[in-house]
Amino acid sequence: MTAPVFVTDSARLEGAAAGTLVRLDGPEGRHAAAVKRLEPGEAVTLADGLGLGVDGTVAAVHGKDAIDVTVVAVRREPEPSPRIVVVQALPKGDRGELAVETMTEVGVDVVVPWPASRCITQWKGDRGAKALAKWRATAREAGKQSRRLRFPEVREPMTTRQLAPLLAGAAFAAVLHEDGAAPLAAAALPPAGDLVLIVGPEGGVSPEELAAFAEAGAGPYRLGPSVLRTSTAGVAAGALLLGRTGRWS
Repeated sequence: MTAPVFVTDSARLEGAAAGTLVRLDGPEGRHAAAVKRLEPGEAVTLADGLGLGVDGTVAAVHGKDAIDVTVVAVRREPEPSPRIVVVQALPKGDRGELAVETMTEVGVDVVVPWPASRCITQWKGDRGAKALAKWRATAREAGKQSRRLRFPEVREPMTTRQLAPLLAGAAFAAVLHEDGAAPLAAAALPPAGDLVLIVGPEGGVSPEELAAFAEAGAGPYRLGPSVLRTSTAGVAAGALLLGRTGRWS
């Protein structure tokens, strides 16, 4: 079994080298000491979520508040290329967290919440801030669970109009749509840059949104013969592109 991942700030890891000690305290230290009940000699990985991490072993446990880790190796996870960006329409209930969790596990790099016109759920005021915080916390926890050193970025929500520059600047942009004539599996993909996938709501992408996206350079593509829910389409399409671009090789 691979070592569990705990998150700490970059400053504690920047000067780490084999044989040095790194202190893990705060909420993550308490989780390691009191919940996981780690003991000296057990393997752990510390990561900053930005691509820097250390593999090591527990050197000491300080009550229920902290552990010291002896560094065995320092690892840096490079910036991904090409980068997979998923524009995710807001699902109902907790399906948003499910989408973020599974996309994180497969390796999606950026998630952009999108309040599409046909979304039943709309983020406003405190409710929107809490929902965004949940998405970001989900990405962090799923990044730890899947042993990533670089966690996905969950951006601020963007309207259809605000998405236009993102799509225009992408190396490849696609709207996942059941009526798309071109299969995503056969699309010509660039070797670098942002590959942007737009996942619509359960009610579908409106004709006006499709037109706006097409004008910005994102055409409709289909995944396959079946129609996926909004909470699963992003992970399926992301996995397809990760395989096709060699990120999984």
